[in-house]
Parts: sequence; C-alpha cells; structure tokens
Amino acid sequence: MLTEDLENLKREICGEIDEIDFSNKKGLADIRVKVFGKAGCLTLLSKGMRDLSPEERPVVGALINEVRNFLEEKISSKEKDFEKQELRERLEKEKIDITEPSREKIGAAHPISNVLDRLTDICVSLGFSVVEGPEIETDYYNFEALNTPKNHPARDMQDTFFINDNILVRSQTSAVQAREMEVRKPPFKIICPGKTYRNDSDSTHSPVFHQLEGLVIDENISMADLKAMLTILMKRLYGEDTTIRFRPSFFPFTEPSIEVDVSCPNCHGKGCQTCKGTGMLELLGAGIVNPKVLEMSGIDSKKYRGFAFGFGLDRTAMILNSINNIRYFYRNDIRFLNQMK
Repeated sequence: MLTEDLENLKREICGEIDEIDFSNKKGLADIRVKVFGKAGCLTLLSKGMRDLSPEERPVVGALINEVRNFLEEKISSKEKDFEKQELRERLEKEKIDITEPSREKIGAAHPISNVLDRLTDICVSLGFSVVEGPEIETDYYNFEALNTPKNHPARDMQDTFFINDNILVRSQTSAVQAREMEVRKPPFKIICPGKTYRNDSDSTHSPVFHQLEGLVIDENISMADLKAMLTILMKRLYGEDTTIRFRPSFFPFTEPSIEVDVSCPNCHGKGCQTCKGTGMLELLGAGIVNPKVLEMSGIDSKKYRGFAFGFGLDRTAMILNSINNIRYFYRNDIRFLNQMK
C-alpha cells in the first residue's frame, strides 16, 4: 500500500510541476512545501514506515529516497528554468541597441583646414603640385638660400625661434621652395602649405600659424603671368566680383615684389570694421623670383624665370569668416567651433 502511494505521489507532483507556467513562481514554492514541508505528503508517508515489518522497511526506505531525490531534482530544474526566463526578460528589457544612430551633432571642418582645402583645390586645378617639407629647418634653407644672408636687415621682419645657431623652427614655408628648386628640373609649379613659427602674438598674430606658398619656374615668365594667375585665384576664392589691387613692395627673394590687396568680401569695398573703412584688405605678398635665388639652387637664371606668392591661411580664414581675433582658432571652444557649421 505505501509503495503504491509513493508512485501515485510521484506522478501527481510531476504533473503539477509541468503545468506551472513562468508567471506562477509562488506556485512552485507551494509545491515544495506540499511535498517536503513538516506536514508534506512525502513527510507523512515516511512516518508510515514505523508500521512496516523489518523486512519491508529497507525496500520502502529506498523507494522513499528515490522519490524524494527525483522530486527534489524536478523542482530544482523548474526553478532554474524560472531563473533563465527571468534573465531573458530582464536582458530584453534592459538591452541597449548599439546599432542606434548617435545623437551627437555632426561637426565641421576647422576654419583653417577649410581654407587650406579650398586654396589647395584651386591651385591643383591650375596645375600646381602639392609638396611639404620639414618644420625643423636649417638657417640655410630658411634664409640664406632665399637671398637673406646672416646679419641681413631683412631678417628682422621675422622674429624666429632658433634652437641653436644653425637649427630653427621654420618661419616661412619658402624654405620648402628652396629645397624643391635644388631637386626639380624646370618647368614646374608647386604649392607648399604647412605650419610656420614666429615669436609674435596679438589679436592678429600667433606664434604658430599657417602659410601656403606657391612657386612657378619656366621660360619667359613675367609679372603679367603672376598678376593673371593671382586674379583667377582671388576671384575663385572670394567671388567673381572681387577687385584686386597690386602695390610695389620688398622681399629679399623676389625682384620686383608686390603686395596684393582684395576688396573686402564683407562690405564689397564700401568700408567696414573688418577692412577698417578702406574697402580693401592686404592679403598676400608675391613677386618675380630673384635671379640670385635661382642661381643658388642650380637653376640657369638666363634661361628660366619664375614667380612666387604666399598666403597667410589664418588671416584668410579670419577674413572669410569675419573673425576678429586669431586666438579663437586655438582655444578649442566648442561654442566657436559650432559656429563654423
């Protein structure tokens, strides 16, 4: 009789466990109490062993242990299923979709980078090649090869950072032109963009700034070629209605030399705060390459001539974006950078 009761209990409890769904966790706990509690079914059946004969007790005892272990394992397995289901639901609820697009705002190119890209594109479309050179330079390439020997008063125009008597951080990208003239055979057209350094700091000057210089070497080059090329360049950069003005100037590596002014893009020549009421803005220097510079680089000055020009990219970016202080470029202020969009 006790044996049949144990088998019936096993089948009944197994059925109840299988029928419990994952929303009824308390029901599984109730079954555990129903079976293994102090007044539980299996507990009461175990007490019935005292009424058995000595021969029956080992057999029934073994069966009770078998049923106890089976039901314990069955309930534990169901509890683990409950835990797995809870974990799945929590993961589903708390998961993060890493494929979701970022909510960060799209940035924009830095004003100096933007001007550099625009000028480079224009020059490349005119047939120029882009070359770069070292920022740590020798006195020879930065000055002497450009017709500015030691103790020449023209050096006072550039307050330079010297590392020792011969090594310096370049004060102009013209040093790249001097290097290129030694290794290139005419004719050639190059531009040399990059960082330059001078001991100068105020609202319109920075110890670190950017230049883009151009050089053309060929036969029968004249000032007319230079003026025509710069006119095209200025109109593509500032607009077709831009007025260009050429004034005589001095640079040791060009002769003759000129300063190039353009009509203010903000007021279109009428006069404003940017152009200080003049309607014109001084933008760059240029000129015909001095024959001495050609000869020092190994180029026959009787056969070839050339012209050179140089932009201050920081100043150009200030003009195009109506920025009145160069320091804004280097402060990394997000409020300033957001305006560049």
